[in-house]
Amino acid sequence: MSEIALEVQDLSTHFDTRAGTVRAVDGVSFAVRRGQVLGLVGESGSGKSVTGFSILGLVDPPGRIAKGRILFGGRDLTKLSEPELRRLRGNRIAMIFQDPMMTLNPVLRIDTQMMEAVFAHAKVSRREAFVRSRDALGMVGIPSPEERLRAYPHQFSGGMRQRVAIAIALLHRPDVILADEPTTALDVTIQAQILAEVQKLSREHGTALVWITHDLSVVAGLADEIAVMYAGRIVEGGQVGAVLEQPMHPYTHGLIGSVPSRNKRGGRLRQIPGMTPSLLNLPKGCAFSTRCARADAACEQDPPLMVPSEGRALRCFHPQLEAAE
Repeated sequence: MSEIALEVQDLSTHFDTRAGTVRAVDGVSFAVRRGQVLGLVGESGSGKSVTGFSILGLVDPPGRIAKGRILFGGRDLTKLSEPELRRLRGNRIAMIFQDPMMTLNPVLRIDTQMMEAVFAHAKVSRREAFVRSRDALGMVGIPSPEERLRAYPHQFSGGMRQRVAIAIALLHRPDVILADEPTTALDVTIQAQILAEVQKLSREHGTALVWITHDLSVVAGLADEIAVMYAGRIVEGGQVGAVLEQPMHPYTHGLIGSVPSRNKRGGRLRQIPGMTPSLLNLPKGCAFSTRCARADAACEQDPPLMVPSEGRALRCFHPQLEAAE
């Protein structure tokens, strides 16, 4: 399954505000192949979610895609009309949102919402749509799925609502799934179950998965490749094992070093100094330079994309070549 399912080329998404232009996504490029999981990792505000919204054409004014191409099935999604995008959303490309209430209508029963999602893209009987919906709920670990279909969203806990949202995304076995931190609100057992299900879907049906998260432990066990975002740009990427075992960008090294399990028991947690800069007032050159111990005069220039080894990509003048502790 080496075929590229989704390719993003030099994507930039800007938001025009009274204070100036916010470059939420700035020249992002990546590709995900059929049957592959890409972990898109970074702090809050790094541009991960906006990247996902841009792919699906869900960026509304004052936001806009300033440049770039999003290639899916030989077509550039940035050139499609709204009706053409609507035929793809939820069918061939699905997104699981961080907040399940962005997916669910609070005044409609779950069976109504799930069956409507089936009817939107498939000409099937009501019985078939009901069966698909029931089976999807069972797939994500909801007990008594036939009974729960008749409930309303407010009768579910937050974690259960998220599982319903995930089930809706899986209804049509899409070619690409964009998952925006979908398991954050779930307990560890259910999280593991859902991760196993999406991995199985990816492997058996060739679904390409972009998993947007700040949780490196999830990415380590789920993803094939990883792309690390900072201030709207991808600063490092490659095979997940290679990047996590030997991060080259100081930001990636800091992220891994701040994971609690890598800190001495009873000691102070290591952390990246400083704060993420405002996207309205980024430092000159490398956006990470104000927080980086390796920064010097060279970092006042914009670091070019480098390929230090096969399968690795990096934006840094002073890569950290020693393995992570």
